[in-house]
Amino acid sequence: MRLSLALGLLLTGLAVLAAGLSFLWTPGDVTQLAIADKLLPPSGEHWLGTDQLGRDMLSMIMVGARTSIAVALVAVGIGMGLGVPLGLIAAAFQRSWLDEIIMRGNDLIFAFPSLVIAILITAAFGPSAVNAIIAIGIFNIPVFARITRGSALPIWTLDYIRAARVAGKGAARISLQHILPNIANILIVQGTIQFSLGILAEAGLSYVGLGAQPPTPSWGRMLAEAQTMISLAPHVAIVPGLAIVLTVLGLNLLGDGLRDALDPRLRGSR
Repeated sequence: MRLSLALGLLLTGLAVLAAGLSFLWTPGDVTQLAIADKLLPPSGEHWLGTDQLGRDMLSMIMVGARTSIAVALVAVGIGMGLGVPLGLIAAAFQRSWLDEIIMRGNDLIFAFPSLVIAILITAAFGPSAVNAIIAIGIFNIPVFARITRGSALPIWTLDYIRAARVAGKGAARISLQHILPNIANILIVQGTIQFSLGILAEAGLSYVGLGAQPPTPSWGRMLAEAQTMISLAPHVAIVPGLAIVLTVLGLNLLGDGLRDALDPRLRGSR
């Protein structure tokens, strides 16, 4: 196992473990305020210290991991669930009016970053984790549509695909039986990368107040609330910042390791 894959699995596993464990146990109650214990440095009682409201930072990080992972995972699921079929359709009917409509629609979505989409959705429905999921998910659709179409087009020119068409198989059947299995490794790697970007996007939206709302902990909002107290208690900003950095780094290393493991050309060159 390559070092990048092992390290990626370790960092990602720690984030997932923290999120999963938070359903069963946390060192403290994230909804319980203890103003007398505010801004305490890391200690034996509070391993990562406390925040400006006296809440245990380790507990906040654990529950915040649950929020970030859930938002990113569902958003990537939306992107893959809609983008991959659109990309397969565009590749199957390349250079047709259907292909043109799908790709120009993707260009239109790309013109609006996820933050702008989130602002538009929030203006209509109000800030929430659900609206953050919708915004990030919408932005992921053209990403998966483009990479699916680009990966599928060369396969459509291969001889065994021509033979399948001559045998009477339709475009939908060929796409599901022959195209999709051959590009699955590319989609898995891209899904890992978009997962890491989804965590960054969720943190960014929460930072500006468009993500998960109080009292639900969020790494991005923890950073926003800590920015005025960095000089008094640096740990309140360092802890959530490190959580974001290490989780995103782990997912990127995992994606890089999966690419090396799943791509036979890269496997053979090492």
